[in-house]
Amino acid sequence: MEKIRPRTLSGFLELPPEQQVLMDKMTAVLRETYARYGFTPLDTPAIEASEVLLAKGGGETEKQIYRFQKGDSDLALRFDLTVPLAKYVAANYGQLTFPFRRYQIGKVWRGERAQRGRFREFYQADIDVIGDGALDILNEAEIPAIIDQTFTRLGLKKFRIRVNNRKILNGFFAMLGLSDQAGDVLRTIDKLDKIGSDQVRALLLAECGAAPEQADEILRFITAGGTSGQKLDVLAQYQGRNETFDLGLSELRAVVEYLPAFGVPEEHFEIDLTIARGLDYYTGTVYETVMTEHPEVGSVCSGGRYDDLAEYYTNKKLPGVGISIGLTRLFYVLQEQKMLSDTLLTAPADVLVLPMTEDLSAAIALATRLRAAGLRVQLYGEKKKFKAKLAYADRLGIPFVLFLGEDELRAGMCSVKDMATGAQQTLSAAEAEALLTAAVAERNAGSVIEDS
Repeated sequence: MEKIRPRTLSGFLELPPEQQVLMDKMTAVLRETYARYGFTPLDTPAIEASEVLLAKGGGETEKQIYRFQKGDSDLALRFDLTVPLAKYVAANYGQLTFPFRRYQIGKVWRGERAQRGRFREFYQADIDVIGDGALDILNEAEIPAIIDQTFTRLGLKKFRIRVNNRKILNGFFAMLGLSDQAGDVLRTIDKLDKIGSDQVRALLLAECGAAPEQADEILRFITAGGTSGQKLDVLAQYQGRNETFDLGLSELRAVVEYLPAFGVPEEHFEIDLTIARGLDYYTGTVYETVMTEHPEVGSVCSGGRYDDLAEYYTNKKLPGVGISIGLTRLFYVLQEQKMLSDTLLTAPADVLVLPMTEDLSAAIALATRLRAAGLRVQLYGEKKKFKAKLAYADRLGIPFVLFLGEDELRAGMCSVKDMATGAQQTLSAAEAEALLTAAVAERNAGSVIEDS
């Protein structure tokens, strides 16, 4: 029989075990951090009815979605975690307590062209706060604190959360008489970092229909420098000319004023008037988070405020605010930049127990004791030479090996070998447990990301 060549499809990432451990540690940090802020876990089906996922479809969504028939059913794989959330809230509205705070970490699928750092199957990590009819600005102010804590606890130091408010932009364009061209203008100013102000001005004139004085005013507005307080002072000069603008400014000011109480350091946060995001979706505060020493990566966490989460499924007004981390892409970037820790334990076990006698009862009992103490223990029962057993532990990176031979059993002791240093000592079971517990805790004390 002809053998089938084993292969992984383009755009689908398979991590080796030691890297999967680091990915799992990142995920654990996210779960723990989100839980600290009162978010509850939610897991929605990977497969939904196509009409549910495509309620707000069309354009690129329909092109990218993985869709298939099973019998008479028209089904599709979820392409994000927001649409399934909207469905869930609409379907369970009567049983939920609002504001409803959920986090979800799960795979999504998009049939787009696979590129370096962009995948067809990838993990997203989302949090959202959903209100019933209304949602206080405090929730929008808390989001930067959650982003800050998440990345800080992962070990990332050099990042910045960029914040803006869509009402400010909409009101500003209305003042200039450019409301109809707002989408084109936003897409143009989004290119500022790549092409510079001169070329942006030229595009505003040639492609957006802006007059020279309008283009100059836009550039003055979006390039206002200084601290967050100084930028708010610049924005205050436009107050009183547009109601939408004034509301957006009051919301942005509230977000900024709450941040010190939330513990967000000034170097991790800035107002950026070029941030727009989701022209047809976000309606208030918007967020983008970048790694300051790797701006080429783009946003590693983004989101914002929206007014009507589930408009395609219910007449209930369900405003919300949320963020999403492309976890697979972030992991890939960190790996590529060599920013993942090489000191955390990624072996499948903390200690390998090697029975050296025919009767395995004592080794089994000791392994059981160490597991009860919280250690990850592998019991090796293969009939191999001693050197091969040590080589097994070495190849897997297991940091400690514990021997139980006739001499140890007679003395009621065990021998513990540190595979990194080669040091070996004979200890009682209690002493071995204490030594291993402390040593493993020390080696796991670091963070997943090393951002010097």
